[in-house]
Amino acid sequence: MAGLRVLDIATFVAAPFCGTVLADFGAEVIKVEQPKGGDSLRQFGTISECGDSLVWLSEARNKKTVTLDLRQAEGAALFKKLVAKTDVILENFRPGTLEKWGVGFEALRQINPGLIMLRISAYGQTGPKRDEPGFARIAHAFAGLSWLSGEADGPPVVPGSTSMADYVSGMWGAIGVLAALRARDKSGRGQFIDLGLYESVFRLLDEIAPAYAKYGTVRERMGADTVNVVPHSHYCTQTGEWVALACTNDKMFARLAEVMGRPELAKEFPTSAIRVQNRDHINSLVAQWMAKHSLADVITLTREGGVPCAQIYSIREIFEDPQYKARGNLLRVEDPRIGELVVPAPIPRLSETPPEFRHTGRPLGADNEDVFMNLIGLSADEFRAARASGVI
Repeated sequence: MAGLRVLDIATFVAAPFCGTVLADFGAEVIKVEQPKGGDSLRQFGTISECGDSLVWLSEARNKKTVTLDLRQAEGAALFKKLVAKTDVILENFRPGTLEKWGVGFEALRQINPGLIMLRISAYGQTGPKRDEPGFARIAHAFAGLSWLSGEADGPPVVPGSTSMADYVSGMWGAIGVLAALRARDKSGRGQFIDLGLYESVFRLLDEIAPAYAKYGTVRERMGADTVNVVPHSHYCTQTGEWVALACTNDKMFARLAEVMGRPELAKEFPTSAIRVQNRDHINSLVAQWMAKHSLADVITLTREGGVPCAQIYSIREIFEDPQYKARGNLLRVEDPRIGELVVPAPIPRLSETPPEFRHTGRPLGADNEDVFMNLIGLSADEFRAARASGVI
């Protein structure tokens, strides 16, 4: 993505994560923040010795950082100068906010007809809820994911990470940006990408929409189980560790039956439909077998038998696992402010043009002089005046 310039004027994670992905692959991403305080992500999560959060140091990686108050007329004017030299803008304000400041998409495309703008908001740019606020937790609830998360007889719970919708939206946003760039290659015209946080999650929920539309099926919470497949759950070993087991088809179940020393089970319960009808019984058989074997034995036996099975890891086990080490998933980097830091390595790997980590999230306004003076040509006096007035 070298040669692509991106203005990230968004906050927190969703749209900015799109910028992180693009920056990992070489795009010049300029993070634009409010002069006082900057992006709230700097104070979200564990605060490090430098005053910025670990989330900021990791997720604002590879980005230049500048400060600019878009709410002031002078700030909007400087922003438009940046837009004239930009390919992509990332924003996640409530719909209508940029228009109120005079820097909405239609106004900016008059300056730069090839401009691409990613617009992520809670509910998208249209519809009766367009003006309502929202975060990832709200998206999980509205999209139907929280309803599915938890034990059958318990309340809805957080589906893993409270920020999942934000990260997923950032990835969908990156797909949209890449598609828009491809379209611009042919037409020369830019466009905006409209994405609601809840849509990013809803699109991932397999068959729940067609199953309800066709048969009126409302999927309920099932704990660790899976709706159409058994055994496909979490089980506790004799030594107290939990493992995930996935028997997604008849062949896998036959392999598991052999591993358990119960090959007759494959004949007694030959299809997924039959196993689903006998869910509790089969889960009980698997749980009893797991409870008689140590974690090491379970992992060895299932691996030798060709049955997908893995220990359920905390971050401690992740740091100790040789697969993570072999793949370089835990990247040790040096931050000039706090020293050594371990962050998730950029993905995906490309054989010819892999992503790379250049630096951690930078201090507030670290690149002001470079961007405002060298990129858009402010004089030293103009730069000092803008800074003194609070525009920068």
